[in-house]
Amino acid sequence: MATQQLVKFQIGDQAFGIGITDIFQIIKPQEIFKVPNTPPFIEGLLNLRGKVLTVFNLRKRFNMPDKENDENTKILIVNSNDMLLGFIVDNVKEIVRVPEEDISPVPETLKSFDRRFLSGVAKLDEKLILLLDLEKVLTPDEEQKVKDIMDQHAVEVINQS
Repeated sequence: MATQQLVKFQIGDQAFGIGITDIFQIIKPQEIFKVPNTPPFIEGLLNLRGKVLTVFNLRKRFNMPDKENDENTKILIVNSNDMLLGFIVDNVKEIVRVPEEDISPVPETLKSFDRRFLSGVAKLDEKLILLLDLEKVLTPDEEQKVKDIMDQHAVEVINQS
Protein backbone atom coordinates (compact mmCIF):
# COMPACT_ATOMS: atom_id res chain seq x y z
CA MET A 1 0.00 0.00 0.00
CA ALA A 2 1.51 3.30 -1.12
CA THR A 3 1.76 6.10 1.41
CA GLN A 4 2.86 9.71 1.32
CA GLN A 5 5.04 11.19 4.03
CA LEU A 6 3.94 14.67 4.99
CA VAL A 7 5.35 17.29 7.30
CA LYS A 8 2.26 18.37 9.24
CA PHE A 9 2.16 21.96 10.49
CA GLN A 10 -0.32 24.41 11.97
CA ILE A 11 -1.41 27.87 10.99
CA GLY A 12 -4.09 29.04 13.35
CA ASP A 13 -6.50 26.16 13.93
CA GLN A 14 -5.83 24.61 10.54
CA ALA A 15 -3.53 21.64 9.88
CA PHE A 16 -1.51 21.71 6.66
CA GLY A 17 0.86 19.28 5.03
CA ILE A 18 3.76 19.44 2.61
CA GLY A 19 5.37 16.36 1.12
CA ILE A 20 8.55 15.57 3.03
CA THR A 21 10.56 15.47 -0.20
CA ASP A 22 9.76 19.18 -0.74
CA ILE A 23 11.17 20.19 2.66
CA PHE A 24 14.81 21.25 2.63
CA GLN A 25 15.06 22.14 6.32
CA ILE A 26 13.03 23.32 9.33
CA ILE A 27 14.58 26.16 11.33
CA LYS A 28 13.74 28.54 14.16
CA PRO A 29 12.97 32.13 13.18
CA GLN A 30 16.10 34.15 12.50
CA GLU A 31 16.94 37.71 11.58
CA ILE A 32 15.07 38.60 8.42
CA PHE A 33 16.28 41.39 6.17
CA LYS A 34 13.26 43.60 5.37
CA VAL A 35 12.86 44.59 1.73
CA PRO A 36 10.90 47.74 0.80
CA ASN A 37 8.01 47.70 -1.69
CA THR A 38 7.17 44.02 -1.37
CA PRO A 39 3.74 42.44 -0.88
CA PRO A 40 2.70 42.29 2.81
CA PHE A 41 3.02 38.50 2.96
CA ILE A 42 6.74 38.67 2.15
CA GLU A 43 8.61 39.04 5.44
CA GLY A 44 11.94 39.62 3.73
CA LEU A 45 15.17 37.80 2.95
CA LEU A 46 17.14 35.33 5.05
CA ASN A 47 20.77 34.28 4.75
CA LEU A 48 20.95 30.53 5.33
CA ARG A 49 24.64 29.60 5.32
CA GLY A 50 25.39 31.82 2.32
CA LYS A 51 22.16 31.02 0.45
CA VAL A 52 19.72 33.91 0.35
CA LEU A 53 16.05 33.01 0.32
CA THR A 54 12.72 34.83 0.46
CA VAL A 55 10.63 34.26 3.59
CA PHE A 56 6.83 34.34 3.43
CA ASN A 57 4.37 34.70 6.25
CA LEU A 58 1.73 32.09 5.41
CA ARG A 59 -0.74 33.65 7.86
CA LYS A 60 -0.66 36.88 5.84
CA ARG A 61 -0.67 34.97 2.55
CA PHE A 62 -3.84 33.15 3.58
CA ASN A 63 -5.47 36.30 5.02
CA MET A 64 -5.44 34.95 8.57
CA PRO A 65 -5.06 37.20 11.65
CA ASP A 66 -1.48 38.18 12.43
CA LYS A 67 0.31 36.56 15.35
CA GLU A 68 3.61 37.23 17.08
CA ASN A 69 6.30 34.56 16.71
CA ASP A 70 6.68 32.38 19.80
CA GLU A 71 8.76 29.36 20.83
CA ASN A 72 6.67 27.11 18.53
CA THR A 73 7.08 29.27 15.42
CA LYS A 74 9.19 27.66 12.70
CA ILE A 75 10.38 28.47 9.21
CA LEU A 76 9.92 25.65 6.71
CA ILE A 77 12.58 25.89 4.02
CA VAL A 78 11.08 24.35 0.89
CA ASN A 79 12.30 23.68 -2.59
CA SER A 80 9.87 25.14 -5.12
CA ASN A 81 10.61 25.64 -8.82
CA ASP A 82 14.36 25.38 -8.18
CA MET A 83 14.17 28.15 -5.56
CA LEU A 84 14.53 27.78 -1.82
CA LEU A 85 11.69 29.60 -0.05
CA GLY A 86 10.96 30.04 3.64
CA PHE A 87 7.44 29.75 5.04
CA ILE A 88 6.73 31.01 8.55
CA VAL A 89 4.28 28.64 10.29
CA ASP A 90 2.85 28.59 13.82
CA ASN A 91 3.98 25.11 14.70
CA VAL A 92 5.46 22.01 13.08
CA LYS A 93 3.57 19.07 14.53
CA GLU A 94 5.01 15.84 13.18
CA ILE A 95 5.82 13.76 10.15
CA VAL A 96 2.87 11.59 9.19
CA ARG A 97 2.31 8.78 6.73
CA VAL A 98 -0.95 8.99 4.84
CA PRO A 99 -2.15 6.14 2.61
CA GLU A 100 -2.63 7.38 -0.97
CA GLU A 101 -6.30 6.33 -0.91
CA ASP A 102 -6.88 8.77 1.99
CA ILE A 103 -5.75 11.72 -0.16
CA SER A 104 -8.44 13.29 -2.29
CA PRO A 105 -8.86 16.36 -4.49
CA VAL A 106 -9.84 19.60 -2.78
CA PRO A 107 -13.62 19.40 -2.25
CA GLU A 108 -15.75 22.09 -3.87
CA THR A 109 -17.46 22.51 -0.49
CA LEU A 110 -14.28 23.82 1.17
CA LYS A 111 -15.24 27.45 1.67
CA SER A 112 -13.15 28.31 4.75
CA PHE A 113 -9.92 28.46 2.78
CA ASP A 114 -8.71 29.73 -0.59
CA ARG A 115 -8.62 26.48 -2.58
CA ARG A 116 -6.16 27.75 -5.19
CA PHE A 117 -3.28 27.22 -2.72
CA LEU A 118 -4.09 23.54 -2.24
CA SER A 119 -3.28 20.34 -4.13
CA GLY A 120 -5.56 18.08 -2.12
CA VAL A 121 -6.85 17.02 1.27
CA ALA A 122 -5.51 14.15 3.36
CA LYS A 123 -7.66 12.38 5.91
CA LEU A 124 -5.79 11.23 9.01
CA ASP A 125 -7.56 9.86 12.08
CA GLU A 126 -10.81 11.64 11.19
CA LYS A 127 -8.98 14.96 10.84
CA LEU A 128 -8.30 16.77 7.57
CA ILE A 129 -4.89 18.03 6.54
CA LEU A 130 -4.89 20.62 3.76
CA LEU A 131 -2.08 19.83 1.32
CA LEU A 132 -0.21 22.93 0.22
CA ASP A 133 0.52 23.21 -3.49
CA LEU A 134 3.98 24.79 -3.55
CA GLU A 135 3.59 25.62 -7.23
CA LYS A 136 0.55 27.78 -6.46
CA VAL A 137 1.52 29.61 -3.27
CA LEU A 138 2.91 32.27 -5.61
CA THR A 139 1.37 33.43 -8.86
CA PRO A 140 3.84 33.56 -11.80
CA ASP A 141 3.91 37.37 -11.39
CA GLU A 142 4.73 37.09 -7.69
CA GLU A 143 7.38 34.49 -8.43
CA GLN A 144 9.05 36.91 -10.86
CA LYS A 145 8.92 39.65 -8.22
CA VAL A 146 10.61 37.32 -5.75
CA LYS A 147 13.37 36.58 -8.26
CA ASP A 148 13.82 40.32 -8.87
CA ILE A 149 13.98 41.04 -5.12
CA MET A 150 16.57 38.30 -4.74
CA ASP A 151 18.66 39.69 -7.59
CA GLN A 152 18.52 43.23 -6.19
CA HIS A 153 19.14 42.49 -2.50
CA ALA A 154 21.04 39.21 -2.18
CA VAL A 155 24.45 40.88 -1.98
CA GLU A 156 23.26 43.29 0.75
CA VAL A 157 21.88 40.42 2.81
CA ILE A 158 25.11 38.42 2.59
CA ASN A 159 27.16 41.50 3.47
CA GLN A 160 24.99 42.27 6.51
CA SER A 161 25.16 38.74 7.89
